[in-house]
Amino acid sequence: MPEIDRRDFLKTAAGSAALAASAAGKAGAQAGDRKMIGMQVGAVSFVDEGTEKVLDVLQQRAYVNTLFLAVFTYGRGIAGRQVPGQPLPDHGKQEYDLNFHGGNYATVHPQFYRNTVLKDTRAPDHGNLDILETVLPAARKRGMKTICWLEDVWRPDIPNIAKVQEKDLHGRNAHTLCFHNPDHRGFLTGLVEDYTRSYEIDGIMWGSERQGALSNALGASHGGGHSEPGRVTCFCQFCEAKAKERGISFTRAKQGYEELEKFVRAGRGGKRPVDGYYVEVWRLMLRYPELLAWEQLWHDGLRETYSAIYQTVKSAKADVPVGWHIWHNNSFNPIYRAEQDLQELSKYSDFLKMVIYHNCGGERMASYIDSVTQTLYGDVPKQELLDFHYRVLDFRERGYEQIPFTGWSADYVFRETKRALAGAAGTRTLIWPGIDIDIPTADTSSKSTPQGTKAAVAAALKAGAPGVLLSRKYSEMKLANLSGAGEAIKELGYA
Repeated sequence: MPEIDRRDFLKTAAGSAALAASAAGKAGAQAGDRKMIGMQVGAVSFVDEGTEKVLDVLQQRAYVNTLFLAVFTYGRGIAGRQVPGQPLPDHGKQEYDLNFHGGNYATVHPQFYRNTVLKDTRAPDHGNLDILETVLPAARKRGMKTICWLEDVWRPDIPNIAKVQEKDLHGRNAHTLCFHNPDHRGFLTGLVEDYTRSYEIDGIMWGSERQGALSNALGASHGGGHSEPGRVTCFCQFCEAKAKERGISFTRAKQGYEELEKFVRAGRGGKRPVDGYYVEVWRLMLRYPELLAWEQLWHDGLRETYSAIYQTVKSAKADVPVGWHIWHNNSFNPIYRAEQDLQELSKYSDFLKMVIYHNCGGERMASYIDSVTQTLYGDVPKQELLDFHYRVLDFRERGYEQIPFTGWSADYVFRETKRALAGAAGTRTLIWPGIDIDIPTADTSSKSTPQGTKAAVAAALKAGAPGVLLSRKYSEMKLANLSGAGEAIKELGYA
């Protein structure tokens, strides 16, 4: 079948599937099915606009019934006001919080942090405000649930942080923390036990937008072209000890990554290997199988952290659900996707927020392609490489030159939702697609619209998702786009 005909066929098939799913969704709604409609929101929104006002807006415009409240992070991605330099939204305080600090926005109860050197993490941004004490009772009166949203982002100036930071290839401290370090594990388990025992919360979601040394060295993520191949992690004493238990040579792993560093620097300098980029990467992996072993070691540390968080929460209160934010790199990097085995994750996951950001997805994929055409796929023209990724990741969008300015379509949301649901089939793990509303993009790149938001939310629900999570944070969303989400929810009968 000619390619153009095949694409038309796929579009028709996807449309038919969407219509069928829509009919099923409406039937479910009529039968009393209730979708989880979530909103990621930080403390600053309640401080700036008032708790009742924010809850009014979320319920009236988007029928939100579950708050994902940013209670712990040192990053602006889920906390603080709009990113400085981006247009301010049409609500909230009309200025940037240039003194943003971050940390724990609830009360720190010291008894839960005995097994860690990280004890002083209280966020100073809003004085003595405990955002859980403030929001929980107000939300509960309205029948809204509150899930604690925790992010794996740290500052370098936290007391004792150097004792927990990862070590890079050359022995320098990174800003990230090591999953094999017992003080890091002790902090995370203490933090979730604190929230679970100290408050009447409705769940815990933790997110780590990181990957192992192999993909980081290759720059295999959006923005990866700025990565430093010599800064890959982790090569600390705890990782060395863990490797020894598994029979992995620490010395050989470092040697392999030092050779990979040379390869990446040469590629970015335009020096093509004699046998090409792809062949040379495979030659290095065959010569140093420790490259893949070290990558797996890092990801196993992440999974062990998931499991430890899950078990801690369940031991405190068995009925509190626990889940994870799965990074957008899942839609770009096939290596990272291979590491996100939903059947494996389901063993310690009540739900998964699958990041399926359509609007910023085009810009981010183009950035990923820009990066890996300097390393792993240096011999492949960018459009051909994009076509390859569309094929192996099983969705199809516009061309390389267009996607930063058009974003991705609702069909991407539909296909990725269906794929994630199939990946978790046979488990009890719920799949909640994360939907992009006004996530910052470059000035000339695609911007969210009410219609685009509506189409994306509708696509996720028509694909059969039991809920959607409006992302990244309320403080950067325009109200009209939030209403676009509400229109889809109402029209499908889930309001």
